[in-house]
Amino acid sequence: MALRVAIQMDPIHSIDIVADSTFVLALEAQSRGHRLFYYTPENLSFRDGVLRAPMQTLSVQAVQGDHATLGEPLTTDLSTMDVVLLRQDPPFDMAYITTTHLLEQIHPDTLVVNDPAEVRNAPEKIYVTKYPDLMPPTLITSDPASVRTFRNEHKDIILKPLYGNGGAGVFHLKPNDENLGSLLEMFAAQWREPLIAQRYLPEIRQGDKRIILVDGKPAGAVLRMPGDNEARANFHAGGTALRADLTDREQEICARIGPELKARGLIFVGIDVIGGYLTEINVTSPTGIQEINRLSGARIEALIWDAIERRREN
Repeated sequence: MALRVAIQMDPIHSIDIVADSTFVLALEAQSRGHRLFYYTPENLSFRDGVLRAPMQTLSVQAVQGDHATLGEPLTTDLSTMDVVLLRQDPPFDMAYITTTHLLEQIHPDTLVVNDPAEVRNAPEKIYVTKYPDLMPPTLITSDPASVRTFRNEHKDIILKPLYGNGGAGVFHLKPNDENLGSLLEMFAAQWREPLIAQRYLPEIRQGDKRIILVDGKPAGAVLRMPGDNEARANFHAGGTALRADLTDREQEICARIGPELKARGLIFVGIDVIGGYLTEINVTSPTGIQEINRLSGARIEALIWDAIERRREN
């Protein structure tokens, strides 16, 4: 089954092909005989009921610096595609949200992965609150007094922007830290949205586990270890990757959330677990495929394409 596959992503020539999940998804699609097209999200346009973008044919190879060959741009109706991979990175801002509204015009006749309406309705740090018994104590607020009360209760806390990504803007405040007031002022000046506070989990020193779920089933995991004197384990923040298996608790978490992810059309999801607590459900542009593959011998991109092809057949 040869498919016409459009990939909506950030500029392809600047990616790191040894870490980028979208790149291995493109390689796998190409190896299956699917025809690839590429465009960036700012080039979408909607007129007279038709969603278009100047697309370029795409071929890929695992050669850094020579990893992508593009054809000439040709303005194309996205509804002529069989599949669109929604793969640009956050921030999850109004530009990103607008993209989901536009792609919703063609889905599901053209299969958008992940389902754009469900991506819009599942911000990583808010969607996870559907499962309060799986989470650490968490506060979402713009009210400084509420943050101070939360800190007085839990002493050791994490503050982070509600729509941040990659570990940016994450702060660990210990009980005697005098910077809370300044940080609250900084958050209020930089972001209109509420912030998120969580009880600090000392288990972060044993790693933050990224688990990939494909069509609701766990497909692999990697343990992201923070550096010395660092509270963040994100790869973008310098975290290192270690091989990981799933604990019984993590299997339980996957079993709880997996059926709903599948029902929502969230085919490719990355969840974060620290010390048995679910901290995020990532549905926008999850990462971690290549790290898991190298450490475990998995081929998660093949599982994702198996799931996509099954959905197209149905």
